[in-house]
Amino acid sequence: MSFATVSSAQVHLLKTNLVRVEVDLSKGLNAFSIVGLPDKAVEEAKDRISAAIKNTGFKSPRQKNHKIVISLAPADVKKEGPSFDLPMAIGYLVASKYLPAKVGDKLFVGELSLEGKVQPVDGVLPIVREAKRAGFKEVYVPLENAKEAALISGIQVYGVKNLWELVAHLAEKDILPDEDCPFIQKRKLKPVPQTKFEVGTREYQVDFADVKGQRTAKRGLEIAAAGGHNIAMWGPPGTGKTLLAKAFISILPPLALEEALEVTGIHSVAGVLQEPLITYPPLRAPHHTASYIALVGGGSIPKPGEITLAHRGVLFLDEFPEFERRVIDALRQPLEDRIVNVARVKGSAKFPAHFTLIAAMNPCPCGNRGVKGKNCSCAGHEIARYKRKISGPIVDRIDLWTEVSVVEHEKLTEGRGGEEASETVRKRVAAARTRAEERYQQLKLPFKTNSEVGARDIAAAIPLSDEVKKTLNIAAKKHDLSARSYHRLIKLARTVADLEGHEDVLESDLMEALQYRPKQIADS
Repeated sequence: MSFATVSSAQVHLLKTNLVRVEVDLSKGLNAFSIVGLPDKAVEEAKDRISAAIKNTGFKSPRQKNHKIVISLAPADVKKEGPSFDLPMAIGYLVASKYLPAKVGDKLFVGELSLEGKVQPVDGVLPIVREAKRAGFKEVYVPLENAKEAALISGIQVYGVKNLWELVAHLAEKDILPDEDCPFIQKRKLKPVPQTKFEVGTREYQVDFADVKGQRTAKRGLEIAAAGGHNIAMWGPPGTGKTLLAKAFISILPPLALEEALEVTGIHSVAGVLQEPLITYPPLRAPHHTASYIALVGGGSIPKPGEITLAHRGVLFLDEFPEFERRVIDALRQPLEDRIVNVARVKGSAKFPAHFTLIAAMNPCPCGNRGVKGKNCSCAGHEIARYKRKISGPIVDRIDLWTEVSVVEHEKLTEGRGGEEASETVRKRVAAARTRAEERYQQLKLPFKTNSEVGARDIAAAIPLSDEVKKTLNIAAKKHDLSARSYHRLIKLARTVADLEGHEDVLESDLMEALQYRPKQIADS
């Protein structure tokens, strides 16, 4: 009888795949089939599409005496989720001659309710980016996803409320009523205005001024924020480790546009997006009982985990040694390469994982070891097992180790006046990052923060004077530093120099960086 092709897309393993929806109608016994590796949600679309078309006023596909075959191409890629409902419905209406329209330069995504409403779906932002790259002129998305989609410039975005108004918009002329279809007057939708990239004010749960004392830990967090370095805090319970970690995001600068789009796309695909655009670094704080898959990602069809959701932000692991040993060891690759590879039977994926790790821990399982006026109840083997949970390779990948000691009770009742506010610290962090980024731009190196510098570029990116090299090598031998720790110490010293406004790394910068080398927690 007739044939129609409509374009759509899906996000699979954070990669956007364009999908061609082909609809063929032919005479024969009534049948409706969807081919092209559809999952259960796509298979069930037959009933949703039939009801939505019927409740829009057209005759249901199941009432027509013809065979319907919908092919989702390419056929060798698994099709998942309800986002193909809308393009399949439009394809059927075009193929059946109900809808006189040309849809070749348009892309559609959306779920249909039984009454014909277009429901929101996940992953709209990366789909629209891919549609623009592929040369589509218009994209049609659920109304609830429209602001998110309109972040992408250079392509017209339409927010669709229901199937009726989409048909009225696409129709080249009024649809006249007959026994199979209603009267629909041609009526154009307005494109959604582009969502502007605006970094608004952000309310933080904790300000640096709310944390009493802990100047050493605050300085360590400032250095970590300025250079994108990983940091571990250790000390007895109740000294403010969690409070400091929550305050950390208040000293981080907002995301740049491309970073914001990248982070928003990841959260959209994961189905956890709470706002049209994420403009500040995200903070993810999974509980220590979180599983390996929850942290790293995975499942039968690999999905991003907390590591990827913390991309361009902060991953806070409280009670660090209480996490499973394999969960802790799984951090090795992302901390080094800033990606995480997840391999499963049904596919493998490479997820981005460029985050700052903040680990917090007690000096022993009971938390009282080395605390004045308290007795430790831990047996020797319990302390040894507690320490062994954090392997040498993980220790090597954490740049700063700082103690969070007990605060004097008198300080706890003091006001904010004696403490530095987050806004002041954030300005210093932003200035240090700007210095680093400008330096690497001049050197034509693809880095924004000091922590990103690789071993092959470190000599060119961070030159050291003979005097500083001599001090560095003496310290490296004294502390028996590995090659990785040696390079990380150089990068840490460079960040200290940026915070101090030094053109070159001074010996004082190196000595401060050395103070944050890991110490024996159990001997504190």
